[in-house]
Amino acid sequence: MSEQSGEIVVIGAGIGGLAAATRLAKAGFKVRIFEASSQPGGKCRTININGYSFDTGPSLLTLPAVYRDLFLKSGKHLGQVLKVTPVEPAFDYFFSDGTRLTLPSSSRAGTSAAIEKSFGLKAAAEWENLMKRAEKMWAVSREPFVESELGSITSLIVRPKIFADLFTIAPWSSLRSLVNRKIRDPHLRTLIDRYATYTGSDPRKAPAVLLTIPYVEMVFGAWHIGGGIGKLGQALAERAENCGALIEYNCPVSQILTTDGKVTGVKLNDGRIIDSQTVISNADSELTYGTLLGDLAVARKEKRKIMKSEPSLSGFYLTIGLKGKRSNLNHHTISFPENYDAEFDAVFKDFQPVADPTLYICSPQDEQMVPNQDLANHESLFVLVNAPRHSKNGNGFDWSTTGVAKKYADHLVDLLVSKGFIERERIEVLEYGSPLQIENNHLAPGGSIYGRSSNGARAAFGRAKNRSPIDGLYLVGGSAHPGGGLPLVGLSGEIVAGIIAQRSKGNNGLWARR
Repeated sequence: MSEQSGEIVVIGAGIGGLAAATRLAKAGFKVRIFEASSQPGGKCRTININGYSFDTGPSLLTLPAVYRDLFLKSGKHLGQVLKVTPVEPAFDYFFSDGTRLTLPSSSRAGTSAAIEKSFGLKAAAEWENLMKRAEKMWAVSREPFVESELGSITSLIVRPKIFADLFTIAPWSSLRSLVNRKIRDPHLRTLIDRYATYTGSDPRKAPAVLLTIPYVEMVFGAWHIGGGIGKLGQALAERAENCGALIEYNCPVSQILTTDGKVTGVKLNDGRIIDSQTVISNADSELTYGTLLGDLAVARKEKRKIMKSEPSLSGFYLTIGLKGKRSNLNHHTISFPENYDAEFDAVFKDFQPVADPTLYICSPQDEQMVPNQDLANHESLFVLVNAPRHSKNGNGFDWSTTGVAKKYADHLVDLLVSKGFIERERIEVLEYGSPLQIENNHLAPGGSIYGRSSNGARAAFGRAKNRSPIDGLYLVGGSAHPGGGLPLVGLSGEIVAGIIAQRSKGNNGLWARR
């Protein structure tokens, strides 16, 4: 059965799809979203287990201006819909030699002061010099690489001041090599290494421009959403619907339909065919080109391009509900191992669970996320460690092997107890998720959190472009340009909405409007 429709079709109610849909619906376009699961948000999700709530995807918000702009331009102030508050302190770092670094939110001077207190005046001076370089990188890369549709390498080369900009960005240098040239303090080197994992990457291969991530965190802060970061997905779905978009849940798309190189619609799992000249895929780009488009030659070509990039790492997580008097954990705690390189080797080279991984512990100071709103006597902990992607074919670890995930979860609990972060007798809720669960729950191949990694100088150009070579097909989300993480995913939706709106003007408004 075919449904005649002039609507824009969005595959997936993840954050990127919702961001694009909301902007387009507000602009007057007819938009219809098909979501495979029963709720919006994609990986951005807050779950509740026996009164304890956990963010099982993103657990902090950076660059909130991306969403302030989106909500404002769709008719609501962000603060009218969500309670967004700065996290203070922003991060608490524990190093293997026993030292500790507690960083404030949105304070450049405060960050330098904290580093001086923990590691000395020289380390603080090195950090400040590094952040000056990061600030220049951000100024140079923000517009062409983050806020705009990514052009070809040729189009970037002809930009004014390109050679000076290239010197600033240093595309020939890895994050690790640049930082090691600028910083002597081993703690700060380790701290910067971690930011490569924000894009699912290895600091020894990831581009130096990722130095912009700690700069953005330091300047613009770390933020929390009351009730959990997953509330953002729910609020965006409401904004999209209030602007006129229609969302169908439990409604997977099985195929993107094309004729003569142009999109003609989508086929749903229930057999319905929805006609549309404009389709936005919020599915993983590997699935978009490898599955949804069938055996099209152009799709095979695009998939080959994408697959040249190394897949991003995955994650293994614990959700732990603790009863009794709260510990002294801050909102975001990171505990580093003695040998960080061994962790990256295990994840990217040996494809084995990490024996002594970096522990990320999220303990929200949020009464909405614990039973009876009793913060004094309950804690909801989300614990995440880097893990090799799931695979049975040798290019990952087989997380489906009986007993493996349970054994690793027990190992992580032992680590948390031995390091003094939790007391075993306080555990009231304990569940876990492996890369296999991430793959199944979010249709993310291998459980890769960010699609493809940023490993390699050309990685940005290997990521799926927002504008597909198939006329009328666009891609948003963490596996498409400009990348993963809430700010970038929101910007991907803005970029695609802008392309479609501009194209509509050029085609005399042929896209359906209400």
